[in-house]
Amino acid sequence: MKHLFIINPAAGSRDRTEEYTAQIQRLCKGIDYEIAVSQAPGECRRLVREAARTGEEVRIYACGGDGTLNEVASGAAGFPNAAVTAFSGGSGNDFVRLFSEPKAFCDLSRLLDAEEAIFDLIACNDDLALNICSVGLDARIGTDVARYKRLPFFHGFNAYALSTVVNLFRGISEHYIVEVAGERIDAEQTFVCVCNGRYYGGGFNPVPEADPADGLLDVLLVKKVSLLQVPGIIGKYKNGRYRELPQFVRHFRTDRVRVLCDRPNAVNLDGELLVADAIDIRVAREKINFFYPRGLQWAAKRELPAK
Repeated sequence: MKHLFIINPAAGSRDRTEEYTAQIQRLCKGIDYEIAVSQAPGECRRLVREAARTGEEVRIYACGGDGTLNEVASGAAGFPNAAVTAFSGGSGNDFVRLFSEPKAFCDLSRLLDAEEAIFDLIACNDDLALNICSVGLDARIGTDVARYKRLPFFHGFNAYALSTVVNLFRGISEHYIVEVAGERIDAEQTFVCVCNGRYYGGGFNPVPEADPADGLLDVLLVKKVSLLQVPGIIGKYKNGRYRELPQFVRHFRTDRVRVLCDRPNAVNLDGELLVADAIDIRVAREKINFFYPRGLQWAAKRELPAK
């Protein structure tokens, strides 16, 4: 088996290429490994596909944050000989928070002794995402985070909070037609959040019961709200208490949702920006092999609907 480490020097608040390289060289003596450093957006995906197309069994380590992991996962999608993981070093590291010990993904010695699961992917138009896809205010907030994450004191959740404040004053809701679970909802909406994983934005956990291996997506449709209503909603939304907000938030479990916009809108794919006016989000045909430190747990007991 080959081990491929793909380092993204643009991930997080600083370039950690030397730090990653030193750890890899120290701990990977005696195994077949390669280190590659991404030099441009999209290069992580290309490097993964080149390795996967050889047919050789390969484990691929995304050395960076959630954006790096998303590129690596989309590159390996559909290749049964390739498995991916996060060697965490970004500003958020949100996807791995669904595991019982997220910090284990910072420990290469534990990642080298791993077990695997098969996870779903989100297909959004012609792109793929592993964790979260959103449309509307939430997408503008998520994709603008990159502008702030290297400012002093604005790493992780703080960068997300700053982006939230800025975008709230740019406008909250827009008119969308949302087709989901047999319904056609034509109204002003604040945003649509589609969850395969559980965490994003440096700690937001909108659907704690989301399961990346169940073949379904958890969709939260947030209705039009005012600026004054936002503070009372955002804390509950962040902590997965959407059931306490039935007047504002609807929850669907489905394999597909379609959003039609009056004009091109920002779409957030694990922090990457897509712009479209017709957005088709679904469970992808491709799956991903994801490996994680042995002994960790990620499956959660699904809560039953209240009677």
